[in-house]
Amino acid sequence: MNASFDIAAQNYDVTFTHSVIGKLQRDLVYGHLSNILKKESKTILEINCGTGEDAIWMAKQDFSVIATDISSEMISVAKNKSNLKNLSFQQADINNLSEVFPNSKFELIFSNFGGLNCLTKTELAAFFKSATELLTENGRLILVVMPKNTLWEQLYFLLKGNLKNAFRRKKEAVIANVDGENVKTYYYNPKELVTLSCDLFRLNQVKPIGFFIPPSYLEPFFKNKPNWVSVLNRLENLIKNQSFLAQYSDHYLIELQKK
Repeated sequence: MNASFDIAAQNYDVTFTHSVIGKLQRDLVYGHLSNILKKESKTILEINCGTGEDAIWMAKQDFSVIATDISSEMISVAKNKSNLKNLSFQQADINNLSEVFPNSKFELIFSNFGGLNCLTKTELAAFFKSATELLTENGRLILVVMPKNTLWEQLYFLLKGNLKNAFRRKKEAVIANVDGENVKTYYYNPKELVTLSCDLFRLNQVKPIGFFIPPSYLEPFFKNKPNWVSVLNRLENLIKNQSFLAQYSDHYLIELQKK
C-alpha cells in the first residue's frame, strides 16, 4: 500500500489539496475541528497525514502535533512545507502505532479524508484497540471517513449508464484509483464504526462532509463553474450539522471519546 501512496505523493496537492473541491471539503472539516478542539487538548497524533496540510493547520492553532503516514514520499513532501517547532512528521503504519509510540499518550488522534478506508474490519477493530492505549483518559478520536451510500457517486454513475459502479461502495472491498494507482478500499457507514468501537469508545457526534459539495473526481467538471460551486457550498453549510445526512455524503466526520 505504501508504494501506491508514494506515487500519489507528488500529485496529491495538485489533484486534491489545492483543488476547488478539496479546499471546500477541507474548510468544512476545519470548521468542525474548530468547534471540537479545546485548548486542553494539547497533544495530537495524526495518522495518514498525507502531505501535511492538516497537521500544519493544527500546529498553527498552537497544538503539539505528531503527524504520521505510511508513505515515505508523503512524509518527505510534508517535511518540506513546514519547520514549526510544535510539529513533527514521522513515517508509520496505522497497523503498528502501539509499537511506534510505546510510551506516548495523546489527547486526540485525528484522521482525515478516508485514510481509515484502507483498513479491513479486522484491522479497524485493532486500530480502535491500539487507540485506547495511545489516548489519555477521556481522549478522543476525530475521523473523516468515506461511507457506503454517497448520493453524488450513485447519481454520477447512473447518469453515465454505469450500473456496475453506481453502488460499488456497498461491496466488501473496491479497487479505488489514487492518482493512477489502484488501492483496495473499504467503505463504512457511521453505525459500523460505532459498532466496531462500542466497547472502547462512545459516540459524541457525526457530521456530513460533502453532501452537496461533490467528490473530488468531479473537479474537472466543476472547477470552471464558480457560480454552481458557490451555490453548492452555501447549501452544504445549511445542512452541515445534520447527522442523518452523513451516510449519504462523500465523507463524514465522526467524533468518538474513550470510555
